Amino acid sequence: MLAVRGLTKSIGTQEILRGVDLDVPKGETLVIIGRSGGGKSVLLKHLVGLMQPDAGEIWIEGQNIIGLSERKLAAIRRKVGILFQGGALFDSMTVEENIAFPLREAGERDSKVIREQVNEMLEVIELEGQQKKMPVNLSGGMKKRVGLARSIIRRPSCILYDEPTAGLDPVVSDSINRLIRRLQERYHVTSVVVTHDMKSAFHIADHIAYLHEGRVYFHGTSAELERSGDTLIQDFLLGRSEGLP
Repeated sequence: MLAVRGLTKSIGTQEILRGVDLDVPKGETLVIIGRSGGGKSVLLKHLVGLMQPDAGEIWIEGQNIIGLSERKLAAIRRKVGILFQGGALFDSMTVEENIAFPLREAGERDSKVIREQVNEMLEVIELEGQQKKMPVNLSGGMKKRVGLARSIIRRPSCILYDEPTAGLDPVVSDSINRLIRRLQERYHVTSVVVTHDMKSAFHIADHIAYLHEGRVYFHGTSAELERSGDTLIQDFLLGRSEGLP
């Protein structure tokens, strides 16, 4: 589904990505972990064409998206949904209007079709009956769910998640993790999840990539990550500061 080859990116004098190579098989969930400032969110933005690299390639379903025109990139973006950290809902729109927005943007005008698809999404995210609520009246977890429903309503092949459990309590975080898994099973989507939440990572990942100083330092299963005797990895998993016993 996704392949990244030799991706580099500098912002000003700072090297953010220093030759990233990744493969994400169709239907799998890859979780990207790493310390703050390691390039995780920058990598995620490259995967949907929000940023352009200095060098390297990004392949989505066999097509290299680097250097594509905006028109061709728009066709690729229809295959990729993205959930931003805060849900990024439109404050002036109801839950129903927020979820329906991508359909209307794509030219769908049949109100019955829109209503049916919105209702299906509300059932998937377990927010039935909340159509008329405004974002200001939603909890953090509900906003994430509505944002996720909006990102999948056009049935993308891949979903990108930027810190999906950030700022949520453990119970709500668990419900988001279960939802990510349920979407994978129900729609067979490929998922790329950036997170600092190791409990979430172990819960949802088929594979985990540890990004360190702009490169993929580790790539493997959660069991392989736990078994690793590498000091750098163990320090990260246990939350130990460098140089401290």
